[in-house]
Amino acid sequence: MAKLCHLADIARSSYYKWINRPESESDRMNAFILKEMIQLYTEVHGIYGYRRMTMNINRNLRKKYNHKRIYRLMKLVNMKSVIRKKKKHYTPSTPQITAENLLNRQFQADKPNQKWLTDVTEFKLTNGQKAYLSAILDLGDRSIVSYVLGRSNNNQLVFETFDLAIAANPKAEPLFHSDRGFQVRQEVA
Repeated sequence: MAKLCHLADIARSSYYKWINRPESESDRMNAFILKEMIQLYTEVHGIYGYRRMTMNINRNLRKKYNHKRIYRLMKLVNMKSVIRKKKKHYTPSTPQITAENLLNRQFQADKPNQKWLTDVTEFKLTNGQKAYLSAILDLGDRSIVSYVLGRSNNNQLVFETFDLAIAANPKAEPLFHSDRGFQVRQEVA
């Protein structure tokens, strides 16, 4: 024992004092938290990192433990989150589905109503719901020809936007370009 204390550069009396000390309130609380953490970690199959672990422990125990404490306890028992591999949601398209790219990245137009671009954008609202904005941009003067805001991302949203654009510009015969979004690619029956 004397050699270990010498290597660690501590007095033997300090070592024995530490060995024989009574368990502190903090140590008892850490043991309790650790027991809860291990139970939660097992229930969720190890997917929680220290942030989600802190949130759930605080909710379950109705306390406000610091994330650094939870992180330190997780590290103490070598508890790590399992990193799940993200799935790719890309669907390769075939030439039968995709129209020929006539615009060919020529994003300039000499006059209005010559080239129109369209896209749908998703917004996450503060109440947890989603909203979708479908808009048509005129490349000639960079103005919005028409737009529609909706609760679902579907064909109807895009068709309404297109119908409004045609109603506002009945004599226009623009080149209509979009990304390969499913709303525009689907055939109209």
